Amino acid sequence: MRLMHKRSSIGAGTFFKHFLRLARHPWIGTKWGKLEVDKWLFDLFSPRFRDGRAGEIRQVSIRITDVCNLRCHTCGQWGDSGFLHGKELKELKKEEVTPHRYRELFVDLVRHGHRPIIYFWGGEPMLYDGILELIEDARALGLPSAIATNGTHLAASAERLVDIPLFLLQISIDGHCAELHNSVRPSAGGGDNFGQIMAGLEAVNLIRKRRKRELPLIASLTVISRANFRHLVDIYEAFKDKVDLFVFYLSWWIDPEAARAHERDFYRRFGFFPTKHWGWIGDWKPDDYGELDRQLRVILAKARPWSATPVTLIPHITGADNLRAYYTDHRARFGFNQCISIYKVVEINSNGDVSPCRDYHDYVVGNIKTATITELLNSPKFRQFRRSLTDEGLMPVCSRCCGLMGY
Repeated sequence: MRLMHKRSSIGAGTFFKHFLRLARHPWIGTKWGKLEVDKWLFDLFSPRFRDGRAGEIRQVSIRITDVCNLRCHTCGQWGDSGFLHGKELKELKKEEVTPHRYRELFVDLVRHGHRPIIYFWGGEPMLYDGILELIEDARALGLPSAIATNGTHLAASAERLVDIPLFLLQISIDGHCAELHNSVRPSAGGGDNFGQIMAGLEAVNLIRKRRKRELPLIASLTVISRANFRHLVDIYEAFKDKVDLFVFYLSWWIDPEAARAHERDFYRRFGFFPTKHWGWIGDWKPDDYGELDRQLRVILAKARPWSATPVTLIPHITGADNLRAYYTDHRARFGFNQCISIYKVVEINSNGDVSPCRDYHDYVVGNIKTATITELLNSPKFRQFRRSLTDEGLMPVCSRCCGLMGY
């Protein structure tokens, strides 16, 4: 009997409600469509995956800087136990890849037949010098760009982002008001991040209207946590007229028991101990799973009408018992048992290291300062990692990873 694999996908409502908008930009819409089809027909379209070989790259995910002006509690980088604590910002910036090198890599991708979506994140990507120019360079090559930002510099950059145009503008919004949002996502040096978001949204929407443009699509990204799970409906109501779609994430997390199991399993496979996963241990669990389920069902119902702003829940899990298992039992995978992002996405860290994993990036296959993405894509070390997960199964951290449940 063939094992059926569950995979994340953009909600049908989100896709169809924005179909006409993307149809006017086929250089974007076709790529988004192919990405989704790839997920469902991966085994058919990737006949050599068991040998660890990847085919066409659908997304290049660039953590372009580790520098960030916020200290969000649910972040595995700068959060409560994040793996970047103790790092010097100046040293981190010195290690960053130059814009010139990224341009060379984009050209090389196109030359080798890859036309992926370029996804910029961080840290805070708007703090990287040259980010807007890179988005323009990608557009000139026919590569759609997406960015995940906390709203920093968004208002000042709104005109350029609309004119390029940026494909997808993702803004982290964890509260319906300044008090809640800023408590979940506090500034490292003081400041009103919620106010930055509101100013940025106003600017982008105003310029889109003046220019009569459909892009960028604006997405609200909300990490569900103990602090905000009672206010998901409030977040939807507060921003439904300001964004084009909502994405609500159940927190990525790992518990100490699974962290220790991951160390043992990783060492057995690859011969050294990982460390990055310890940054994702946190006390983010809701204390009322019935209320969390109610909030999720209400926002999904509100998003159902054709005229309503669509919602995607990642991973799409409802029911109080299922939600309790998600936050208390690391063994529960809810049918997500095959990672395909390692075949379709290339993850680049701020220092140029290329890793199969976005969040748990201890395993490095090479560095783009000295090699191209196309040279590393099917390198022996990359193929070794893919074969390990394909032949031996997922590792303990995989069960709460955006690469497995969010791609």
